[in-house]
Amino acid sequence: MLGSLARTFASSGISLLLPLFVQAQALPFSVGTATAAPGQKSTGYLEVPAGVDAATNIPVIVINGEKRGPVLALVSGAHGTEYTSIIAIEKLINLLDPSKIAGTVILVPLVNIQSFEQKVPHVNPVDNKSMNRFYPGKDDGTQTERSSFLITKQVVDRCDYLIDYHGGDLDESLRPYAYWAPTGKETQDRTSKEMVLAFGLDHIIIWRDRPTDLSATRYLDNTSTARGKPSIVVEAGYAGIVDADDVSLLVDGTLSTMRALKMLPGNPRPIENPVWLDRVVDVLSDGPGIWYPLVKRGTYVQQGMKIGFVTDYFGKVVLEARAPVSGVILHINAVPSLKKGDNIADIGAIAAHAP
Repeated sequence: MLGSLARTFASSGISLLLPLFVQAQALPFSVGTATAAPGQKSTGYLEVPAGVDAATNIPVIVINGEKRGPVLALVSGAHGTEYTSIIAIEKLINLLDPSKIAGTVILVPLVNIQSFEQKVPHVNPVDNKSMNRFYPGKDDGTQTERSSFLITKQVVDRCDYLIDYHGGDLDESLRPYAYWAPTGKETQDRTSKEMVLAFGLDHIIIWRDRPTDLSATRYLDNTSTARGKPSIVVEAGYAGIVDADDVSLLVDGTLSTMRALKMLPGNPRPIENPVWLDRVVDVLSDGPGIWYPLVKRGTYVQQGMKIGFVTDYFGKVVLEARAPVSGVILHINAVPSLKKGDNIADIGAIAAHAP
């Protein structure tokens, strides 16, 4: 029946996203300590036990729709000072109405509590590890690894689709963009591509060559993708600033994607002509110094173009930073401080052909 329905829609030219693992919602749905009956919303925690370091509790919300449908996971705050994405998920907690949802939404608005509370960019200050580099995690590792392990078991393994939210950290001036990671599996790739187009961000990175070893998938979205679940990454916000337009991009994009997944009524509003980027090139500092940018986020640059310079603490220029490729400045260092190995800028190279 499901196959014949899909063929009917396909022959009529109507796009239809069908869940890979449709969950019946006749019973309550639980994630961590949050349990929601159909038509209800519940809050709780993913309780990460103490191990070689301290325990932590990660907030989780379950919104269980009245109607049958898939399970969508929305996760943000792996880097606790990427504030825009965290605020967007906080808004969605109150905006999403279970009486209008087909399926279930799992929201994890803030993975990295200590980063957020202590205003530490990039890493979890408890163990100095990025909370988006150690998936699928370990139950006997440090706090970051134990948290990743629990998120894999409680969120990734329970969902059908996943959206991972990021943005510019305190030291990153970032323009909005998304990641799409093709796997070579036609059905999964078609669905994830429709998800990223429905989200509506106008620059999309084609993220190839992702880790395929299930024991070392590293990234949250890749952990989901490697398990056969269509997933995307979306980024908006910059340098600790919560801009209303950036928040709206993430909130509206989520609602549009949920419509594409038939989890909300109405039609999605997909981006029609996105800029596809086939690789991202880092520009790194080869020593400490003071950074002076000459371009802004979103600037299009030509290979060899000067994008900024670094001086020593006496004002002497020690580095002229030039674009290694032609493309768009996805983000550029937002503060004067630099140390050896710091990322000065990321440049997205334009793909020759749309995928």
